[in-house]
Amino acid sequence: MLGSTIYNGEIAGTEAAVALLGPVLLGLDHEQFHVLHLGRTLGLIGHEIYAIGEGGHVDIPLRRLFRDALTLESRALVIAHNHPGGDLQPSLADKMETRRIVDIARQLDIRVLDHLIFGRTDWASFRKLGLI
Repeated sequence: MLGSTIYNGEIAGTEAAVALLGPVLLGLDHEQFHVLHLGRTLGLIGHEIYAIGEGGHVDIPLRRLFRDALTLESRALVIAHNHPGGDLQPSLADKMETRRIVDIARQLDIRVLDHLIFGRTDWASFRKLGLI
């Protein structure tokens, strides 16, 4: 595991996820991909760093992500990554990978609540952009 933390807090919405992930991902000089695993009442049951990249790309280990989700009995996920260059616009690859994750999660009865992109000082939400 690259990094794992268990919390007892609640992720009531996008802003709570941003409050947790922002201090870690804002202004980072290399790309990271994080997942918040949420339980039945959307309480945070796990926070995992699934990929650390050189420059602006990471390979997401989907088998490990979903193995962890099933082991933790995740009911929902918030996925997040950063763009070291600061551009908050989701790339085509971001959109395609998000769709892939949402489709797999749906088959496992797991909801993807949002995909957040962090830049240097700000963030964007796939949900608020109408992409989830």
